[in-house]
Amino acid sequence: MKIRKVKIQDINKLAEIGKRTFFETFSSENSEENMTEYLENRFSSKKLRTELADPNAEFYFAELDSKIIGYLKVNSGKSQTEIQDENSLEIERIYVLKKFHGKKIGQILYEKAVELANEKKVEYIWLGVWEKNPRAIRFYKKNGFVEFDKHIFKLGDDEQTDIMMKLKLN
Repeated sequence: MKIRKVKIQDINKLAEIGKRTFFETFSSENSEENMTEYLENRFSSKKLRTELADPNAEFYFAELDSKIIGYLKVNSGKSQTEIQDENSLEIERIYVLKKFHGKKIGQILYEKAVELANEKKVEYIWLGVWEKNPRAIRFYKKNGFVEFDKHIFKLGDDEQTDIMMKLKLN
């Protein structure tokens, strides 16, 4: 398996893996209307082009046999969605295709985020995870994250609660 940085010419592949993994992860718990709206807005070419051009946002693909099976998005500085602390790095997304769950792909993407945080010499990594996603919560707790707050995540017209978690680095 290979991890590689996403480039602007990968925009269509990024939209595809983003939509597919989000749908696989959350469609059973959300309305079709809210899912459709979210996927169309969050993974539009315009939105992804803006994010890819942002020097404080980075995307990485997980590839196996030249197929994209997951991805990571991290934000630093003013590009962080909530806490905009120069001493932190946000993991905004780690998503892996369902058929590759349990194969350590998420762990490898997570380790890439830690590597980036160490390169940037930040004090901690933080993220928000949906309270109805126990698998992800267990994953982050297993990796040493602790809960510190909650925030609202809007999916269409549905206000959902995310648990905010952080990991202090050395």
